[in-house]
Amino acid sequence: MGLSAVPGPPSEPRSRPARPATTLAAVYHAAADLRLEEVPLPRLDAGDMLVRIRACGLCPGEIMDWYMSRKAPVPLGHEPVGEVVEAADGAAFRAGERVAIHHHAPCLACRSCERGDYVHCATWGPRRLVPGGLAEYAVVRAPAPAEAMRVPDDLSDDAATFVEPLACVLKSLRRARLRDGDRVLVVGAGVMGLLHLLAARAAGRPGQLLAADRVAARLALAAPLADATIDASSDPLDEVTAALTGGAGADVVIVCPGSVEALEAGLRATARGGTLVMFAPTPPDVRWPLGVSEVFFRETTLVPSYSAGPGDMREALRLLAGGLAVEPLITHRLGLRDVRRGYDLLRAGADALKVIVHPSV
Repeated sequence: MGLSAVPGPPSEPRSRPARPATTLAAVYHAAADLRLEEVPLPRLDAGDMLVRIRACGLCPGEIMDWYMSRKAPVPLGHEPVGEVVEAADGAAFRAGERVAIHHHAPCLACRSCERGDYVHCATWGPRRLVPGGLAEYAVVRAPAPAEAMRVPDDLSDDAATFVEPLACVLKSLRRARLRDGDRVLVVGAGVMGLLHLLAARAAGRPGQLLAADRVAARLALAAPLADATIDASSDPLDEVTAALTGGAGADVVIVCPGSVEALEAGLRATARGGTLVMFAPTPPDVRWPLGVSEVFFRETTLVPSYSAGPGDMREALRLLAGGLAVEPLITHRLGLRDVRRGYDLLRAGADALKVIVHPSV
């Protein structure tokens, strides 16, 4: 896949006013209607920050049209790294500092937050990054600045765009209750699957780490990270998993594709007493005809994992600052005016893993 040939990020942004009134931003209107629009930047209230976006990753979830269309029109980009241009009174950072930002922020005081269920906090839902990360500039609304994190000087912009997606992966592994010695199967070796492999190694000592996909190029990338790979285009996932695990199956199966077919295949590969993690949603009208009796007697735990909370974000930044090797997953670096091409690459699904957009180009 020629990852080594990916050009480096730009060094200098094109000139903009110190305090712009508007910003160029990518806005999703429909599956085939992604527009670059000049949108107004709101004034800063207490605790808010204005940031210049230095880099932003494209998320595979942003090509789930059933999910995006119900929110349209919606600005895109939620994996940004920005430089603070202006900070209102009470903001957590100063002008000139680089920050990684979550586009949501919990209140940290309600019952959901006290339970650690941050994504179910009423405060968490409203967007805190206006317009979004795929823009030249954005306003970070309070209380999100309290949840933003300073990016260490020796961590590149590109690597720092992985904070949010890696945080989602860490939450997935935490909810799976991953333990040392567990046999782990990751279904889907796209960028999120590969991040699961990297994070599982970093989080503990899995007894066995397996990866499955239907795309040969992705299996080739997974091979150095896993103990074995499975070509799901030709081999029955459950049979090969059983053969690789002495007949037992995987203690933890993480299903990255949002399809019933993938979930069913993952369930069949799960060991007795094991855990199946549903890492991606299906469309709301899709139903999974689950064999409840088999799930009951095998004591299979089904765990959905959606987004990430503040602790996951902090741990992700710690791992990245510690040298977690994510930059080899970057296949394309583009300017903001090429963002449509970036999403087209993700939709094609063959040659693109992580696409990073540098709005200053």
